[in-house]
Amino acid sequence: MASRDVSSWLSKSPSPSEVQLHVHGMPFSVDKDLLSARSAKIAALLKENPPEKLAFLLRDIPADPETFELVARFCHGYELILSTENVIPLISLAYYLEMTESHSDNNLLDKTLAFFEDKVLPSWNETIKALRSASSTIQQVLHSGLVDACLESLIYKALADPRLLGEPIKNSTCNEDSEDEEVFKPNARRKLFSPDWKSEDLTTLSLQLYNPLIQEMNQHGVPPEYVAASLCQYVKKWTDSGENETIYKRGVIEAVERLLPPEKGIVPCTLLFEMLRLAICLECSNDCRSGFEIRIGKQLDQAEVKDLLIPSQGYSKEIQYDIECVRRILKHFYANYSSTDVSGIISVAELIEEFLMEVASDIDLRIDTFVSLAEMSLAASLGTQRNSDGIYRAINIYLDKHRYLTELEREEVCRVLDCQKMSPEACEHAAKNERLPVRFVVQVLFVAQLQLRDTITKEVQEFDDKLRREVVEDEENEVKMGFDEEEVRVEMEKMSIKMMELERECCIMRKEIEHGCTHQKSKKGKVSMWREMKRKLGCVSSTHDCNCQVKKKKKKY
Repeated sequence: MASRDVSSWLSKSPSPSEVQLHVHGMPFSVDKDLLSARSAKIAALLKENPPEKLAFLLRDIPADPETFELVARFCHGYELILSTENVIPLISLAYYLEMTESHSDNNLLDKTLAFFEDKVLPSWNETIKALRSASSTIQQVLHSGLVDACLESLIYKALADPRLLGEPIKNSTCNEDSEDEEVFKPNARRKLFSPDWKSEDLTTLSLQLYNPLIQEMNQHGVPPEYVAASLCQYVKKWTDSGENETIYKRGVIEAVERLLPPEKGIVPCTLLFEMLRLAICLECSNDCRSGFEIRIGKQLDQAEVKDLLIPSQGYSKEIQYDIECVRRILKHFYANYSSTDVSGIISVAELIEEFLMEVASDIDLRIDTFVSLAEMSLAASLGTQRNSDGIYRAINIYLDKHRYLTELEREEVCRVLDCQKMSPEACEHAAKNERLPVRFVVQVLFVAQLQLRDTITKEVQEFDDKLRREVVEDEENEVKMGFDEEEVRVEMEKMSIKMMELERECCIMRKEIEHGCTHQKSKKGKVSMWREMKRKLGCVSSTHDCNCQVKKKKKKY
């Protein structure tokens, strides 16, 4: 760009009072007398220094070439056209040059301040436009008081009408109250401050301006759900684009985590997980990642399995998931949940069971990590009526994908499973599952026998109770029963015989488990479940005894 000869606007021949200044490398030829007539600062510099030193003394002038040209035109008597986009830079430069009324009447500083107060501050849209245009000279205007005035204006308007920040994010677990809708419905007075139906978006501001603005809104009590909506929009705008550098994106994520209000549920769990993934990918600070994990932990019962599938940053050939991150989130959930919220506890237990089934196929998943996650899931189920079928399915998948495990290692995997909490269907499947260790299969079969005995005992008790009630009714009402006393006696004897046989069989089972399986001769007739199990495990042999000792099962929570 060529040199801008401002003095040529006034006369065709150069003035002897002309000096040359440089603004960010751009040369300007201006009249020193006209400048000093409007600027007290330039007048003072020329009084104490020769004109040729003026360029050096003004080398750090806080303005871009376009703004300085407007000031020079004003000093030379040309009409100044003020706008939302140029008013803040002009105020900043006029303040620096001391273009006040005490030095000259109708000076620039008062003109620009009047425009700023009358045209910019009353309007939400114009205030945002003015702040956005000042981004190029932010360092010069940040401490001038202009930014603070803009922030204060925006905060006042946001308090009057929070929807200027954007509508709250819909959350399936939270229903907006109709009264809130009425409170935040703009009235005639609020429309004076936001005359346009389409408001300017705060997310267009640079982080250097957006950060202090949201911080002040939090402190002044702008409803947190609207602040959170604006923050989520800001993340999407500044991190989705490939134009911004990684360092800037990292700063955005870290700032948003600090600015998010602490209230639970104002940001859906899925969005929090997305921000956490960004924080991990962009290598944000530990405080930032930990902050997202804590927020997620407080509302983990709203999460889905796909949310927990956070890619690991390791070097495995297969897709891995960040198990340690999930463990930390679980700990935050346990530290914050209420013991009265049974539904939330059950939801998280189901979530971890499904997560276990997803990650169990990872060939690099260590036994201790898998067992630790399973134990956490079991702990979440304490006090509920949930069975252990989900844990069993996850164990079955893990053993199928890790067939190289030794017998002892498979026993370590299965130690978290409480056979007594497995359904009859799961026990039946486990009894035929060749992947399970022998000790565990024996425990399953023993539990199945106990369940059968309990079932028969319950039926006998129910029958006895029913019989007693009917007898009492007969005595009271003197009504003849539908069957005679002989039939009742026969039925009771049959049930007693069944009970004695079952107790005898359980006693034999305990002795065999404690002292080992012994060789038995083949018998005719129906083969019991216990004998069939021993045959499958190779305990029935004509030449060898089979040692199938099983330690008593300890409950693992």
